Amino acid sequence: MTITAISTALVSMIMLLNIVLAGFVVFLERRDASATWAWLLVLFFVPVVGFLLYLIFGQNLSRKKIFEWKDEKKIGLIDITETQINLLRSGDFPFHDNKTAQYKDLIYMLLVNDSAVLTQDNHVDVFTDGKEKFHSLITDISDAKDHIHLLYYIIRNDNLGRDLLSVLTEKARQGVEVRVLYDAMGSRRLPRKFFRPLIEAGGKVSAFFPAILPKLNLQVNYRNHRKLVIIDGKVGYIGGFNIGDEYLGLNQKFGYWRDTHLKISGKAVFAMQTRFILDWNQASSSKISYENRLFPEVPPIGDTDVQIVSSGPDSEWEQIKYGYIKLINSAKKYILIQTPYFIPDASVLDALKIAVLSGVEVRLMIPNKPDHPFVYWATYSNIGDLLKIGAKIYIYENGFIHAKTMVADGKIASVGTANIDVRSFRLNFEINAFLYDQILVEELVEIFKKDVSLSRELTYGEYLVRPKIIRFKESISRLLSPIL
Repeated sequence: MTITAISTALVSMIMLLNIVLAGFVVFLERRDASATWAWLLVLFFVPVVGFLLYLIFGQNLSRKKIFEWKDEKKIGLIDITETQINLLRSGDFPFHDNKTAQYKDLIYMLLVNDSAVLTQDNHVDVFTDGKEKFHSLITDISDAKDHIHLLYYIIRNDNLGRDLLSVLTEKARQGVEVRVLYDAMGSRRLPRKFFRPLIEAGGKVSAFFPAILPKLNLQVNYRNHRKLVIIDGKVGYIGGFNIGDEYLGLNQKFGYWRDTHLKISGKAVFAMQTRFILDWNQASSSKISYENRLFPEVPPIGDTDVQIVSSGPDSEWEQIKYGYIKLINSAKKYILIQTPYFIPDASVLDALKIAVLSGVEVRLMIPNKPDHPFVYWATYSNIGDLLKIGAKIYIYENGFIHAKTMVADGKIASVGTANIDVRSFRLNFEINAFLYDQILVEELVEIFKKDVSLSRELTYGEYLVRPKIIRFKESISRLLSPIL
């Protein structure tokens, strides 16, 4: 056989493989149409590379229940959910604050679709600075008496990572039950021996969706992007900060790291504890069963109403995205959004457009520098649609903003791990706190105003005269945005 014949046969085989794979994408995986077209373009325009990219990025996690915890009944979670649903349907729900009752339709939706129980006895502290957040976290860990449950997408082998490991190891030596769960892709640079001192002290460590071979994890999608810490079942941390020196503002590339994180005390911590247990039991062979000490009786400590909402590719509904849309639709005066990535799908973008066209002031804040170039330029492409109709866009100039915050009318807010992008909506496991407390939400409004003073407003006129090279980057990135 000649070289020409071999080449022809090889090309034919590649094209046939592409056609088979394309059929699989279209007919079997039942993807979103925009994602399907994006993958078809990749497969046909870069056949070999496209096939490899699909193996790494394109695998679809079937929507099956991968998280199971048969002890949910013991903490009354199912009973509480059903009771709250019935009370909301009948109009007899005992709201402590009439302002929260204004959002009973949102509360009902999150309750029905995610068993996101509404708790009304919480105290919430807001952190926007990494040094303050981690000082508080390490102090609370040092005071732990019974257990520490910690889940982060990224854990670094640097000064902060080692400091935290040292504290956890000491608590394990003292007899405190310590469990650490990390995402195997987000923490892929973490050496295997990193957790050895903690394990030797009696702590337990597990990786979420680990690589089959060391340093070779083909499952880039479907990562656990949640950040949770639960201490003694009484205190919980949730938000955007990961563990690493860059989150203390020590990375020269990013400079000051501006994020938003919450410390919650009260019964909302029970929902955070349940989420951690579900994630842990999926990842670890050492399962957690129900014990009273994991869900201790706690007296009312505040009056902030909270729903803890989680979503992931295993879910039938995109709960956090639906919560965002409902929150946007509820606004009568203004919507404030802070996100490092703005790659919304059509439903979220349309909701924001409708809000602007209805006279609601939409103010969006994004970073002035990329940590993922394609995502950054896709973000710029999308903000053009909002600028055109009158939304206000702010470019944060005081370092890198990584906060995932949405506020409506100074009455209701969402803070958590979910970005305004397709990856957070469909591909990653995320968790957010929906907050119903005017005083607390007004604090978030003041934080946004302070950040505006450290930002520059991007006008539509400026956007229109951007260089052609930027327009080209935007066009390519926007085309690929459904699979970014």
